[in-house]
Amino acid sequence: MENQQQALDTATFLRVRKWYLLALATIALTIIVAQILIQQHLNSQLNDSRVINVAGRQRAFSQKLVKEAMLLKNASGNAAEYQSIRNDLEHTLFVWKTSHDGLQNGNDSIGLPKESNKIILKLFEDLNPHHEAMVTAAENILLESGNLNLISPSYDGQLQVLLNNEQVFLGKMDAIVNEYDAQSKEKLQKLKLKEYGLLAVSLLILFLEVVFIFRPLSIQIRETISKLIQSQIKSDNTASEVKRLFTEKERSLQKLQELNFVIDNAALFASTRKDGTVVFISKKFLGLLERTETQVNLPLAEILTEDEGQQQYLREILTSKRKSIRTEEIEIKTKKGTFLWLDMSIIPMHQSSLEQSVLILCSDITERKRNQLKIEELTKQNYEERMQQKQMQASQIVEGQEEERKRIAKDIHDGIGQMLTALKFNIESINLNQKEKSKEKIAYLKTLASDLIKGVRTATFNLTPPELEDHGIFPALQKMTVELSKLTGKNILYENKTEQNIRFDSLAETNIYRVTQEAVNNAIKYAEANYILVTINYVDGLLSVVIDDDGKGFDPSVLEKVAKKNSEGGMGVFFMKERISYINGRLFINSIPGEGTRVTINYKIGAAVLDESK
Repeated sequence: MENQQQALDTATFLRVRKWYLLALATIALTIIVAQILIQQHLNSQLNDSRVINVAGRQRAFSQKLVKEAMLLKNASGNAAEYQSIRNDLEHTLFVWKTSHDGLQNGNDSIGLPKESNKIILKLFEDLNPHHEAMVTAAENILLESGNLNLISPSYDGQLQVLLNNEQVFLGKMDAIVNEYDAQSKEKLQKLKLKEYGLLAVSLLILFLEVVFIFRPLSIQIRETISKLIQSQIKSDNTASEVKRLFTEKERSLQKLQELNFVIDNAALFASTRKDGTVVFISKKFLGLLERTETQVNLPLAEILTEDEGQQQYLREILTSKRKSIRTEEIEIKTKKGTFLWLDMSIIPMHQSSLEQSVLILCSDITERKRNQLKIEELTKQNYEERMQQKQMQASQIVEGQEEERKRIAKDIHDGIGQMLTALKFNIESINLNQKEKSKEKIAYLKTLASDLIKGVRTATFNLTPPELEDHGIFPALQKMTVELSKLTGKNILYENKTEQNIRFDSLAETNIYRVTQEAVNNAIKYAEANYILVTINYVDGLLSVVIDDDGKGFDPSVLEKVAKKNSEGGMGVFFMKERISYINGRLFINSIPGEGTRVTINYKIGAAVLDESK
């Protein structure tokens, strides 16, 4: 019964498939026919378009022919112009005649098919006498005007023939063009009707597919699904048994995987007798040692390495009696001269005969050893480089300190020292008997003393500003800008964008103050700036100090070259960067020649102390 049902289902499926394929073939055929009709119509349209274009052009050429004939008469006095117009007239006549003949009899060179429509041929038959009359008149004009470059007495008669036939030719040619257009539209209408017919056939086929194919097929599928559900119910009864078998299979597979894992990870192994001769050695171990199976009759120590010293050492540890496992890392030399590192475990095995044998398990650690050597070498190299860098920085710092001492000594010698010397000489030169000169010298001594006091204040102010230690970076920078503005006469301004006075680590405050002081001094000394603005701000744990000037600026690449040469300006920038690096801050210097310089100091605060005294 079941076999009969299967045969019936197969027959139903084959029948449905046959009708379905037939319907698809019919639809495909209608699509192919539609494409053929469309392509034929497109080709016909291309020909019709070319014919209509040439026919329309004939009217323009008839008018051009008459115009050039009239121009030829007016140009009889100018030989060059006359010959040019005559050539144009000859070319126009040739194209006009060729196109007129091609429209009736066809012409492959200009893409015109032979005309077969009786209506159009009848219209051409009515047009031909006028065309021939105009052609004859034009040819006579060309013939008579030949090489004489003169207009013959019969020219007016031939020109009159052209004028008399031109209007008639234009009217009849218009009728031909209109007939071409009407026939093209008629062809398009017929194609539309054919397309509608093919569309109706396709829709009918789809309807028949739904009624005779898809509907029976859906019924068949529904019945099949019902049978599948019944089969599913039956299969659920055996699911527990299958699950149990599957669980047992998984357990067996797990055991096999564990065994394979052990074998894969202990692939480098060998066993020896108590005298060191080989009992067994794995193929992978032989391949690593670059040996063949025919060479395993040697003692294991000789198989492992070609180095005689290592062989003697291995003989001793392999043949000596022991109760515990011995593990060590050893470098060996293979038969081909390759050096390898092995992590070797020597395991004693006691048999029933009380004769000890040895099991050797190894791991290839050559790559790890090489990497360790590379790391040690790189670590040593980095340490040496850091030491050299620290030595260089230390020497540069010492050099900078020495330069700072020289600068202070120079300022005291050139400034304060000279003023003290001048003060001494002027005091000694005072003659109380000369009251007028004495008054002048005393007044000069007052000015010199005032300048001396100012110089001393400048030197001491540059060395250790008391505001920095007592009140912090904010008042110290404000005091610095005010004092430098008085001493130098420059417009040095200070802008504090914070609302509270904040104290930081003394090292950070000192270095930030010195870098800011160096930036302002550079703007005064090197940039020749007249306007300097120091702005300080503290937002979200970031202290920012910006020094802007309107000086002459510089090229940053030039500054790097100056710094490499350890010149005065370059060393100043170097020490600015070094000071900021001490406190893990960042320094940015942006400058454009002729547009000024901006120095930015950023310091990330770990923990700041708010001073409520402000």
